[in-house]
Amino acid sequence: MSKSINILSARSAKTAGPGIHADGGNLYLVVEPSGAKRWAFIYQKDGKRREMGLGGFNSVSLAHARQAAVDARSSLAKGVDPISERRLQRSKGVTFGAYAPSLVKTLKSQWRNAKHVYQWERSISVHALPLHEIPVAEITTSHILKLLKPLWLTVPETAERTRQRIQKVLDAAEGEGLRQGPNPARWEGCLEHQLPKRRKLTRGHHPAMPFDEIGAFMKQLDQRPGLAARALEFSVLTAARTGEVIGARWSEIDAASAVWTIPASRMKGGVEHRVPLSTRAMAALARVTPSPVPDEFVFADPGDGKPLSNMAMRALMKRMKFDRFAVHGFRSTFRDWAGELTDFPWEVVEAALAHKVGTDVHRAYRRGDALEKRRNLMAAWGDFCGRSPALVVAS
Repeated sequence: MSKSINILSARSAKTAGPGIHADGGNLYLVVEPSGAKRWAFIYQKDGKRREMGLGGFNSVSLAHARQAAVDARSSLAKGVDPISERRLQRSKGVTFGAYAPSLVKTLKSQWRNAKHVYQWERSISVHALPLHEIPVAEITTSHILKLLKPLWLTVPETAERTRQRIQKVLDAAEGEGLRQGPNPARWEGCLEHQLPKRRKLTRGHHPAMPFDEIGAFMKQLDQRPGLAARALEFSVLTAARTGEVIGARWSEIDAASAVWTIPASRMKGGVEHRVPLSTRAMAALARVTPSPVPDEFVFADPGDGKPLSNMAMRALMKRMKFDRFAVHGFRSTFRDWAGELTDFPWEVVEAALAHKVGTDVHRAYRRGDALEKRRNLMAAWGDFCGRSPALVVAS
């Protein structure tokens, strides 16, 4: 009976002519017409012939080639494709931070919208930053949840876009043999069981203006006379609630330090809130009156000195033909802008909205060292609101 394995000898392998010479057990010595020789493991997987190179004849001995074939047969016996397994082993050093940008570079040639390219690059470089040091083969649902949870209820649009882009990156990595198994960023059958259903941009009864329309809106608002226009402008620039704005008194405004301190009694959360005022916000106040009286309301009805009606800004929105959006929705516009187009930490953004975001962050906020971070944030927001519509689209 002829041997079914270890057929070749060192001498026969050395003197073999062009062709494919079997050693048994799926191991072959392939000799090219040029005389070049290499080892190959040739097998069937899912009805298809596959060939896995094991190295050149001069660099890999017959004994080493046979051991590699033993390992490959063992993988096949377990139902594992040896080529995919080898790729996976090699990919363990390929991190998300190394792979994702290269994929974006490949894909962006098919994207005509420069803004789409920018948002993709931002999702990868900023929102997916916690994944950068993790090999794509090792990313799990736990990693994805840790990344998404802080964003999911605060900037849902950004969170969903980030999830979709991570899913596409991991799908592409699987296609290249860099990872195996279910995609941990997939919503259906995976994250849908561990995250609440995503809230839409309109957020209930407060339809929000898309941030790329805010420049055009603020330009029109700037040209509007009247107290309601200045109150609405101030409301947008400070991302404050309607009640907080119309109830503001001049005694709460520290012009020297450009800080508006809202007492706890007027805050929804019952905690004093300091708002750093941008140059544009201070300019809006300057247009209200040149001689403010400390005890008077900032936006007082000239007839009786009482606060402006809480319907005044809404009525102005209707006159401006923007009543499809809610005044309160500008807080959502601000939050989506910050999450999508800036590098500011979400904790800082949430603090600017007077939301409680966790014990440590809340303590830092109360100490005041988050105030300067928020000052930079509000200055950037003021600058963004002052951009022309053309610049908004191109950003």
